[in-house]
Amino acid sequence: MDVAIIGIGLHRFGRTENMSGLQQGAAAVRSALKDAGIEWPQVQFAVGGSQDAGNADSLVNELGLTGIQFTNVWNGCATGGSALHSAYSAIKSGEYDLGVAVGFDKHPRGAFNPKPGDWGLDDWYGEVGLMLTTQFFAMKIQRYMHDYGISNDALIRVAEKAFHNGSLNPDAWRTTALSYEEIAASPMISEPLRKYMFCSPAEGGTALVLCRADRAHQYTRHPLFLKAAVVRTRYYGSFEVFSPAQAPAVNQSATVTASRDAFELAGIGPEDVQVAQLQDTESGAEIMHMAENGFCQHGEQEKLLREGATRIDGRLPVNTDGGCLANGEPVGASGLRQVYEICHQLRGSAGARQVPGKPSVGYTHVYGAPGVSGVNIITR
Repeated sequence: MDVAIIGIGLHRFGRTENMSGLQQGAAAVRSALKDAGIEWPQVQFAVGGSQDAGNADSLVNELGLTGIQFTNVWNGCATGGSALHSAYSAIKSGEYDLGVAVGFDKHPRGAFNPKPGDWGLDDWYGEVGLMLTTQFFAMKIQRYMHDYGISNDALIRVAEKAFHNGSLNPDAWRTTALSYEEIAASPMISEPLRKYMFCSPAEGGTALVLCRADRAHQYTRHPLFLKAAVVRTRYYGSFEVFSPAQAPAVNQSATVTASRDAFELAGIGPEDVQVAQLQDTESGAEIMHMAENGFCQHGEQEKLLREGATRIDGRLPVNTDGGCLANGEPVGASGLRQVYEICHQLRGSAGARQVPGKPSVGYTHVYGAPGVSGVNIITR
């Protein structure tokens, strides 16, 4: 049973002081339902997640008490990808014909502050500062830069591209383009990552309406098809967030497995992808994920970024909406925002940030602590 995406909706990321996170999630669902041309009572099931804004199943208080099956999911920054995978699986199995995947959040200002015990770690891990992920991210990209000859120039170029793309996206939080020089001169936070190389905790919601592909034309003349939805976890030796020790030999990331399995399921390869969304919690993440998702070899990113290969008019546009850097990261919604953007790109409705050449194959990748990756492949 193939799966189609027939409706997409988003509540703008950033800060919306007069709305709860739950209300922003409901707004995204209403927008997706309108896009699909259906009403909430027609929806047979829903899957959703949030970290700081309440239980996703409480959305029924906003949308209507219809007796719907509603499953809550939580998988760190991979929550959106996990919600979509669950909805995809429910339809692909034949159990349901029509469902919603939704994510939302409303994080307080400041850095995320997870507790070591919640992740199976001892207090010392937090006491030395590694639960503050800016430090872990910096440590990880330092090692990667050393091993593969990546320079600070690449980090700056990723951020410059993100803010440029965000300036073309009316739904982005950060809509002011920043120059290479402004990013390079911004305060150092955790060596080598500077102020404008990190995303920020944010607010917002995203929702998708999915149905059986053989019934998609009942709702829309231009359905998109979810050819693969995969979520994978880490191996022993993977160098992931909240790793308290490192094995003698570094193993591959969960992203490598998720990407490989998604391409196999979709029956295509990285060379077939025409537009991509890659997790960019900070600039270094996008660089590493370019290779881990199979779009280049490790160490080739420096050259590709300098050539503009990942810009909107490049060979493989990446994070055309500005990614996490320009949009911020409401954890529950972020992975679904990626799919929302790819749907606009494949529909040809992305406005000023539209990729040329009528792309027909899109790719999304989300990464969450302590080492969870979700990959989706969408086609026209």
